[in-house]
Formats: sequence, C-alpha cells, structure tokens
Amino acid sequence: MLFKFGQCELDLRRHVFSRDGLSVPLEPQVFDLLALFLRHAGELVDRDRMMEEVWRGRIVSEATISSRINAVRHAIGDDGTAQAMLQTVPRRGFRFVVPVTAVLSEDAPMPLARPSDTQVIRVATSRDGTRIAHATTGRGPPLLRAGHWLTHLELDWTSPIWRPLLDRLGQSFSLTRYDQRCTGLSEAGADLSLEALADDLEAVADAAGLDRFPIFAASQGVPVAIAFAVRCPERVTGLVLYGGYAQGRTVRGTDADRRNAEAALTLIQQGWGRSGSAFAAAFAMIYLPDSSKEELQSMVDMQLASATPESVVAMRMAIDAYDVTPLLAHVTAPTLVVHAREDSVQPLGQARLLAAGIKRAQLHVLESRNHVPLPRDPAWTEIMQAVEQFLR
Repeated sequence: MLFKFGQCELDLRRHVFSRDGLSVPLEPQVFDLLALFLRHAGELVDRDRMMEEVWRGRIVSEATISSRINAVRHAIGDDGTAQAMLQTVPRRGFRFVVPVTAVLSEDAPMPLARPSDTQVIRVATSRDGTRIAHATTGRGPPLLRAGHWLTHLELDWTSPIWRPLLDRLGQSFSLTRYDQRCTGLSEAGADLSLEALADDLEAVADAAGLDRFPIFAASQGVPVAIAFAVRCPERVTGLVLYGGYAQGRTVRGTDADRRNAEAALTLIQQGWGRSGSAFAAAFAMIYLPDSSKEELQSMVDMQLASATPESVVAMRMAIDAYDVTPLLAHVTAPTLVVHAREDSVQPLGQARLLAAGIKRAQLHVLESRNHVPLPRDPAWTEIMQAVEQFLR
C-alpha cells in the first residue's frame, strides 16, 4: 500500500519514504511510527498503541518516544511548534490531521476514509448460550458480514488485509460483523453444525437491531448465509457470496478433495500460529498466493490470535462436511456469486454450482489467484465495484 499526503509518499511494500520526489532514509522505528499515524489518519493514537505496534510491547522511555516523534515531524516537514500535520493531544497521544490517500493498486487510488474513529464491540448470545462478539461501523443502510475463520474484531481493525475492506464497505453501509464461534473474541462452542452457525448469525442480527438486510459472506460463511436466508427469507434482501462453496471437501467425494482436506489438517496441526514456521507460511500462502511480506505475516500473526490449533482442526472438519445443495433452490433473495478463477481453496466449480442452483443468481468470475481479497490485487477494485453495484 502507498500512502500520499502533501508532498510526501510512504510506500509500505517497498519500505520507502519520499518527500518532494526525493527518497528520505528513515530509521525503522521512525518509518513504522509514521506508517501507524497514516493508517489511523484522523484518529487519536495513544502511547499504548505505539508501544504495541512499533515497539511490540517492549518498555521504552519517554525520551525515546519523543525522539522518534521529532524525527517523524522532521521527515514530513513539520515541527513541534507548528504541528500542522502531526498534532499533540496533551496527556492523550497524537493525531495526524492532514488528508491522506491510500493507493491500493497502480490504477485505483482511494481516499483513506474511516467508517469511524473507533468501534464498539458488543456480545450477543446464540440459541445454545454461546456468546458471540460483534461490532457495527460505517454509515448507510445495513449490511451484515457473515462470520468466518481467521477474523478477530480488534486485530481486523489494524490488519493490512481486512481494514481496507471494512473501510470500503463502511463508506456505503452500516457494516455489522462478528467473530465466528471459536474464533476471535467470540466464545468457543461445542456445536459447530451449520444450524448452530446460522443461529449465531441470527443472534447478531437481532442484537444489532437488523430487521431486513443484505449479507456479505465469504468462504465457509457462504453456506451459513445460505442456511439463514432459507430459514428467514423475509429478513434477507440480498446475498453476496464470495469464494464460497455448496459442498465441503469431504462431501464432494473426489480423491483430490480428500487429499487436500488431509493436507490442510496437517499444515494446521504442525504450524498453526507459529511465527517463522514453514507450515504456517505455507498455509497462509494457499489463501494469499500474491501477498506481500507484510500481508503474509499479518495472516500468520492472525492465526494464533484468532483460534487455537485444536479449535481450528474441529472447525475445519465440520465445515468440510457442510452441504447446502438441497437448500439452493429455496433461496429467494437476489444473489451475486463472486469467485477467483484460480482460487486454490475453493474451486470455481463450486461457484458455478451455487449460481446454477440459486434462481436468477449472477456469477462474476475474477482473474485472480487469491482466496482472500487483497487490496493490492487489481481484482480487489473489481470486487468492490461489483458488490456495491449489486447491493444498490
């Protein structure tokens, strides 16, 4: 991602900062501190956040922090007296106050709009008593994102993968999202059946006060959204199904699918959440083959924070057995099926199955290899435009 402000640019992928067209060398902590302010432009960044994201929780002196802040100001052409770009909020922290643009691909600049400076996390109670964490951000008509694994309501807020998606959807919609049971801030639940996960979606919709709403569902959130749409057709005004499936790997019954399921379980058991593990990186690469080093590391870091290896194995075995093909003919909501042509997690054939089974569903095939939509991927803008146009 490339951030532009005034006469300055900060390129996260190339780790380069320039001012007036000239490259300016920055110490690593100064670079990371500036990147933190730009990712949260307009927001208050307090000392705790700086400690966590720049110094990784290590204790440093106030003199060290002041030195790095002064270096940031000097690099961008600001100072502690003028504070024209980086303002000090006494006893609170710092706020970057000039307009910032994030360039997500070579041809797709986008204003760095935030759906809100903060998010409020609340807890809903599902039918079986499992507590589900959820949050609503953005402005506009409601949109609910179905839960799926590898999410964490707090970490998604700073993720280079998920935050751009939240910001883009938050520009047009009041976006409600939640951590699937056994992941993120939600409680572990023994029941991982499709019906239980549809209960979780319903509990969040009720708690958030959503009466009629469209659903954005990705990966294994797709069968969950379909199950809910058939259960409560009067509440679902539209479905966007991205990278999903109708039949899990163990249901499809081919030797290749069974081998893939076994290989995925091996990668999870051997390397889930272990920083530096080849297994962890290999698992993340399946989902993000075109990821940058930063994006890949973010996905690896998310693994352990989102779920334990034991929970992930249980979830993987459960979702590989889902089969919603008998439900497809009963979906009445307008439906858009979006899928990457070379998705190595869920084959394109599953998207075709969804589109053929749901009456009048639209199928949009992307020229991409990524199962997780990456902001740097040219297909990312195509996804967003297709989703926004459909939901209008």
